Amino acid sequence: MADRRLQVFHTVAKVMSFTKAAETLHMTQPAVTFQVKQLEDFFNTRLFDRTHNKITLTDAGKVVYDYADQILEHYEKMNSEVREMTGEVTGSLVIGASTTIAEYMLPSLLGAFKKQFEDVNIRLQVGNTDAIVSMVENNMIDLGLVEAPVHNKNLEVDVCRLDEMQLICPLDHPLAKRDKVSIEEMRKYGYISREEGSGSRSVIDNYIREQGLSYSDLNVVMELGSPEAVKMAVESDVGVAIVSRTTISKELRLNTLKAIPLDPPIVRPFSHVRQKHKFRHRAVGELLDFAINYCRDKALEQGFALPEEVLKDRGDK
Repeated sequence: MADRRLQVFHTVAKVMSFTKAAETLHMTQPAVTFQVKQLEDFFNTRLFDRTHNKITLTDAGKVVYDYADQILEHYEKMNSEVREMTGEVTGSLVIGASTTIAEYMLPSLLGAFKKQFEDVNIRLQVGNTDAIVSMVENNMIDLGLVEAPVHNKNLEVDVCRLDEMQLICPLDHPLAKRDKVSIEEMRKYGYISREEGSGSRSVIDNYIREQGLSYSDLNVVMELGSPEAVKMAVESDVGVAIVSRTTISKELRLNTLKAIPLDPPIVRPFSHVRQKHKFRHRAVGELLDFAINYCRDKALEQGFALPEEVLKDRGDK
């Protein structure tokens, strides 16, 4: 019901890019440009200055953006309150997830959620942890799910489960018969890393520093942008890697690589992230509660229950 032109303009103004707005809205760039042009024609003035592949808001654009922000938030509140009165849980949600969570945890979680809430439509944005946190900060998504600690105090972070990271190597690798491996022992061999900005990379870098070393001390032979690419490189004997135990169940079942715990172990949080003071659509609340309970149940099945202090902070019983 909200004016589509206003929604499109608001998204472009948030990300300051017609291309990124088109990706976020799942529209073509010409369609985004057309909607903005329609709004400019309505007001009979330019809302963006376009120079050298860069856009900025005009004075009129700033006014429209401020009002659009309020109008769209009030629309969401109105829609949510009326739906709550009628007992409906419906609407559209845009969630973002870092790569490991999006590929290995969300498909089953969202499948179970949709069976219970058929009228909620969900759009998923996938990126590394830094990108997802940025989307939450810029109000581009309703909820983010990330795999590294988040330190922005303006965001609400809710740890839902813990995840262990382990070293993986080919079956005939010199480390394959070890029960556990230290970073000092691992750095003698070629290492396959995730890209900078990845939640996995951030957690591993912090871990290495805690062991008195740095990323430059590793024999990095390759940096790759997804867990699947990393696993394929390890199976091809390019090097060893550190990955989430969540990502390697298939490989362990098929016996195509070996997973070895690190000494000391790496245990990291999987967390939900959202803006603290943003109005929460009822469907977001239902998804958040569902995801927390789903993740906790799965974690208990796998022996990764949250520590008592985390549960107390969350108010769980």
